[in-house]
Amino acid sequence: MGLRIEYSRDAARILARIDRATSKRIRKKVAQLAAEPETLANNVAALKGDAGLMRLRVGSWRVIFTRDMLVLEVVKVAPRGSAYERSM
Repeated sequence: MGLRIEYSRDAARILARIDRATSKRIRKKVAQLAAEPETLANNVAALKGDAGLMRLRVGSWRVIFTRDMLVLEVVKVAPRGSAYERSM
């Protein structure tokens, strides 16, 4: 059994605004990360300077998230160039 997935308001808004295929691909990768994190180990890394924040690469998009024993919380979804700006 995987982790429960929660999306922040900003992340859900971005996923609703981008094209359907990209949104679907991102949601599928997040679900895969929650169910089987070892399968995406090459695309996940801890963010320096932000305790507990991790990033998942999905093509040219980045998913910033936190994870504990029960919940995977998606904090931000953004294109690669603007994903690491401090406006969270």
